[in-house]
Amino acid sequence: PMGYSTSGIRNIALVGQAGAGKTSLLETLLLQAGATRGRGSLARGTTVSDFDPQEKRLQHSLDTAICSFDYHDVHINLIDTPGYADFLGKALSVLEAVEAVVVVVSAAGGVDTLTQRLMEFARERELCRLVVVNKIDSKDAHCAEVLAQLRESFGGECLPLNLPAGAGDAVVDCFFQPHGRAADFSSVEAAHTQIVDQVVELDEQLMSLYLEQGEELSPDQLHNPFEQALREGHLVPVCFTSAESGAGIAELLQVFERLMPNPTEGNPPPFLKGSGESAERVPVSADAARHVIAHVFKVSIDPYVGKLGVLRVHQGTVRAGSQLFVGDARKPIKIAHLYRLLGKDTSEIAAALPGEICAIAKCDELHLDAVLHDSHDEDQYHLKPVAFPPPMLGIAIEPERRGDEQRLADTLHKLTAEDPCVRIEHHAAVNETVLYGMGEFHLRVLLERMGERYGVHVKTHPPSIPYRETITRPADGHCRHKKQTGGAGQFGEVFLRVEALNRGAGFEFVDDVVGGAIPGQYIPAVEKGVRQVLTEGSLAGFPIQDVRVTVYDGKYHP
Repeated sequence: PMGYSTSGIRNIALVGQAGAGKTSLLETLLLQAGATRGRGSLARGTTVSDFDPQEKRLQHSLDTAICSFDYHDVHINLIDTPGYADFLGKALSVLEAVEAVVVVVSAAGGVDTLTQRLMEFARERELCRLVVVNKIDSKDAHCAEVLAQLRESFGGECLPLNLPAGAGDAVVDCFFQPHGRAADFSSVEAAHTQIVDQVVELDEQLMSLYLEQGEELSPDQLHNPFEQALREGHLVPVCFTSAESGAGIAELLQVFERLMPNPTEGNPPPFLKGSGESAERVPVSADAARHVIAHVFKVSIDPYVGKLGVLRVHQGTVRAGSQLFVGDARKPIKIAHLYRLLGKDTSEIAAALPGEICAIAKCDELHLDAVLHDSHDEDQYHLKPVAFPPPMLGIAIEPERRGDEQRLADTLHKLTAEDPCVRIEHHAAVNETVLYGMGEFHLRVLLERMGERYGVHVKTHPPSIPYRETITRPADGHCRHKKQTGGAGQFGEVFLRVEALNRGAGFEFVDDVVGGAIPGQYIPAVEKGVRQVLTEGSLAGFPIQDVRVTVYDGKYHP
């Protein structure tokens, strides 16, 4: 029913700075591949991957979107990611599902710090990298300078597979058929020689053929060493495109089809078994007949559809109707339906092969980073954790309407389930719930989403600082309690000594009373009174800490 095997799958994430044109590039690729009938527009809010009302309004991606489509004999899963640093967590988490990362750079803007971070992350994660220089027909485009900048920033392994021609109206192929029209800069022959030289370095037999016999090597002969060069970071190909005019789009699809790694050609995913220091790397193979191992790399929660978990199958075949364990759970869950995604549209599939990306709906047990498997042999399997940037900016929130506390708690839980860079803390000392995000824009989007998607409106203010009080030097004090209540009345006197303790030592209460000056049964009441003052503070109403209080004398009337 699928018409392709694991070797026919390409998993590719589009990453890069906001405004480089990732979403527009995806639209043009989908149209060129015949997956859509018309090209969506950001301005009209009709793109496949920016389907959320917030994204349409801001005309920027705020979340990742998976687009699966067939092109010739291959099945391509393209993932669009947000380009703002505030949403880096969402972009990084989907990189665990792909073999190849396409870093999109604007020909008018060039390389910036986010591009550098993403290139570095992909290299550390051992993902194959391809750079796409987009907007080559922009009046501000300077393609030659951007290529030089790429090589300077990321090394001489950044080599062009094609070059702009006709002032950015088209591109000329420098790899498959390097005999076309003249390029706008450099020369097709020189670029072809550079790429072939770089690739044959990894294959001695080919190298001798190439050097000794001066033989022209075909793309098919170069395929395996090309994949090895991608895997080892020995080659980072560069392609030129214009998402607006369509220049370079057919050529880019050809690169996806013929040169980007299939799931068996990329570096194996870093699966570990066990926890902490004792965790050991375990092999996972893209074999359809073995035990299932799949990884949830994205969770989205829709008020109408419920929870949608998106997973990448790494080993075995996931079938609709099968049962899978989530993590180390003892009881399995039933996979009622499997879906393929094209933006917000889902189409049902019967099974997913190794390398496939598919979605499971209405399954509450799924969570970000969960590993699904069908045998207890694979208990304790997990992917090497991603070091997400920590959320640094906090804002205190409370519901506008009294009685909405539970709904607010549920909504916050949903936000943290979707985004690894959202953190919720309850500051008990000041009785505040604080929402932490990556920056102001991130927090604004989260607050808007709470109102629009979940109908929970909140009041916000900067988080209060939970101050503490302490003492700086020892002191003595006493207190007399007299109450005439008819009869003998009440009388008690207590002598206390207070001393400072080291920071973080807490509170100590010492009973130094001798000779029964205060009967033993009253000592706990003295401590209770002292503790009451500690919580209320004596200077500004903040809790007192790091003190020792000694009761050493007193008087009482029986």
